[in-house]
Amino acid sequence: MIQIFIENPILLLFVVASLGYLLGTVKIKGGSLGVAAILFTGLAFGAINPQLQIPETILLLGLSIYVYSVGLSSGPAFFNSYQKNGVRDFGFAILTLGFSGLVAVLLWAAFGFSAASIAGIYTGSTTNTAALAGVIDLISNAGNQAENAGLIESSVVGYSFAYPMGVMGGIIAIVLLERWLKIDYQEEKVRLRKIYPSDEGLTSATVEVTGEQFSQGQPIRSLFKKYDWNVVFGRVLQGDEVSLSHWDTSLKKGDKVVVVGNEMDINAVVEILGKISNSTFAADKSQFKTRRIFVSNQDLAGRTIASLNLKEKYNAIFTRIRRGDMDMLAKSDTVLEIGDRIRFIARQEDLAELSELFGDSYQAASKINLFSFGLGIGLGMILGTIEFSLDANFNLKLGYAGGPLIVGLVLGALRRTGPVVWTLPYSANVTLQQIGLILLLSAIGVRSGNAFVQSFTMEGACIFMASAIISLLTAFAIILLGYKWLKLPFSLLTGMVANQPAILDFAIARAKNNIPMFGYSLMFPIGLILKILIAQLLFLALS
Repeated sequence: MIQIFIENPILLLFVVASLGYLLGTVKIKGGSLGVAAILFTGLAFGAINPQLQIPETILLLGLSIYVYSVGLSSGPAFFNSYQKNGVRDFGFAILTLGFSGLVAVLLWAAFGFSAASIAGIYTGSTTNTAALAGVIDLISNAGNQAENAGLIESSVVGYSFAYPMGVMGGIIAIVLLERWLKIDYQEEKVRLRKIYPSDEGLTSATVEVTGEQFSQGQPIRSLFKKYDWNVVFGRVLQGDEVSLSHWDTSLKKGDKVVVVGNEMDINAVVEILGKISNSTFAADKSQFKTRRIFVSNQDLAGRTIASLNLKEKYNAIFTRIRRGDMDMLAKSDTVLEIGDRIRFIARQEDLAELSELFGDSYQAASKINLFSFGLGIGLGMILGTIEFSLDANFNLKLGYAGGPLIVGLVLGALRRTGPVVWTLPYSANVTLQQIGLILLLSAIGVRSGNAFVQSFTMEGACIFMASAIISLLTAFAIILLGYKWLKLPFSLLTGMVANQPAILDFAIARAKNNIPMFGYSLMFPIGLILKILIAQLLFLALS
């Protein structure tokens, strides 16, 4: 059977992926490893026989697809965050990663590692292949060839032994600290709903205007400007007439308005307007109809609702947008994406035209634009191959992780360039992330399995211990400093700790929302470059 796997690496790939995925669904004390179990299944197969290998091309393909897809979905939030907190986030990354480099120096002194070994251990414990490549390139350009071969081997061995602990360290830190700090992920999700798009738990209520300050009427525009409500107004009952609200609608005492939003936000509106009403006027569909339609028209992707000027053409309003499993408020500045399901209220005669305008095709909304996807990921790979020379001793390449991620972040923030739509339908993006992650984890696990077993020699045990210390201390430092000092959300910090996709997927599964993905996108580009520099500095300073 082993020989069959040796001769058929693609078969091995799918066996590892399927068994790992199955194991990841097994719950122990209410928790499970999720897709990270694929990595550990790969390690088990790789430990059986060193000839079991999955081609490196599959690893690089999975890595590129995964990080590019993450970049596309995280681009807008990434740049919005850096506009607000760029100096803070950059300084925090330098501080924590500098700390990990200092820990590596102390371990070099304590265990007596060579400079090449500790540089490899550092790159493995931070799961940064690009940093290892930078160290190897630095070694190759110095000294004689015979000596270089030994140094390169030491750095690769250190990386291979340390890599598994680099993954496990982040996972262990997340589990321990979320219990110690008594983290409430649901409370964080609600608190951060205006900053990071997530399921807002939307509902609706009919509110009756009873406040005396509304005797002369107040326009909705001025109310939102004054109170900064995070809701959407729907139908309005004024006297016996039902109409759709707009910014210039003036609310008077006795009016009733349908409010859509989170329960907490609706209560904030009730405090100002009056009281909850049991009126059923909103259920009357004789004048206005409610419908959900798919956004499948490429011309509308990447555009805000306000830019469509729909109120000038139709008597309709949009209340909610469902993106994947998330329900979001449909605000004027909300940017539409292919695959969104919009819930709107309109007159019967406008329904057909609105459906035609937005496309309303599930099939079309599920397709990948192969031109923009192929061009984008190709640009990312080209960027990853470019060598940046900082001086005679420092050469930097972003590689198959950094290049596609950075291009994905930029294109995700742009959303479209003229007729070219860069973003992917939500469902397609999730599928590509899963495929990329499965390819990546299967390949890494199998390729590292034999080295993981060998690490239980005396030298390997020291390397494994050192990598555990670097990985755990770095993860603990990032989370504790960020949570206690900078008051950053725990779910965001778990993404910052996720220097490897398996950790990110684990963090998302624990948080039950996508906030860790934004933390990953914030830290990864800076971390990638800093780790490459730190690894080379370790080798040069300790040689």
